[in-house]
Amino acid sequence: MGRKKISVIGAGNVGATVTNKVAEMEVGDVVMVDIIDGLPQGKGLDMLESAPVGGFDSNIVGSMGYDETADSAVVVVTSGVARKPGMSREDLLDTNKKIIESVVGQVVSKSPNAILIMVANPLDTMTYLALKRSGFPRNRVMGMAGILDTARFKAFISMELDVSVEDIQTVILGGHGDEMVPLPRYTTVSGIPILQLLPEETIERLVERTRKGGGEIVSLLKTGSAYYAPGAAAAQMVEAVLKDKKRILPCCAYLEGEYGLSDICFGVPVKLGANGVEEIIELELTADEKELVSTSAESVKKSIAALKL
Repeated sequence: MGRKKISVIGAGNVGATVTNKVAEMEVGDVVMVDIIDGLPQGKGLDMLESAPVGGFDSNIVGSMGYDETADSAVVVVTSGVARKPGMSREDLLDTNKKIIESVVGQVVSKSPNAILIMVANPLDTMTYLALKRSGFPRNRVMGMAGILDTARFKAFISMELDVSVEDIQTVILGGHGDEMVPLPRYTTVSGIPILQLLPEETIERLVERTRKGGGEIVSLLKTGSAYYAPGAAAAQMVEAVLKDKKRILPCCAYLEGEYGLSDICFGVPVKLGANGVEEIIELELTADEKELVSTSAESVKKSIAALKL
């Protein structure tokens, strides 16, 4: 049988972080593709040389073409330009649209049965574009955003309460942008509702910091955007698919009536397993939460309309 193949398109900071994480997990061999001569080959070789120290046997290949990606089980698309200070994710739309259309076309021709995980911004819009251009069923195209956003929320809660990040569970709905909808009502520490552990104004402050989490890092870095947490989040999705873990994770998925929304890619809790998005889980929402979800959906719909598909 041999090992499964995972392809990562883009060898920038996010792509390289995903590749390294996935290789360390030993869920398969990894091919990293980039158009910059020597970049994927050099980073790939560097990672391969870390294997004896890390104790993993995954193979890592860097390539400038798509031939090596043939028959990939999972393809993670990180290509596209990153944000600079003062830019919103939406500012990247036109540039990244061209890149994603080209990438998806080549990926699909080489790996018609792959599961696609999108990481390019604006995330929900690029996931929608990839779904439409690939012609894949909706369970095989998803976007990485919710795991990253919940990771940020969990990190901030952990710092506030001085408790282990491992004991925190939370859910975030909506588009990957400033209108995302963290749900404190569904947030617990070892099963204890966070509403019993923190005052409301503290929770609101952490929610706000989560919404602006990506921007906070962009403004600190000045020359790019986050990659350690996004890379780890995408790798977790790859692992859930290839190990058929059936994990319940917030992902960007195509909705056909769930949450009252249709023809939109949007962040919702899903069951992630060997078939990709195996189930979309619909939560019961309060009127206030529904309103926030609706606002987020309007923002994503505007962005999708700007694709002019």
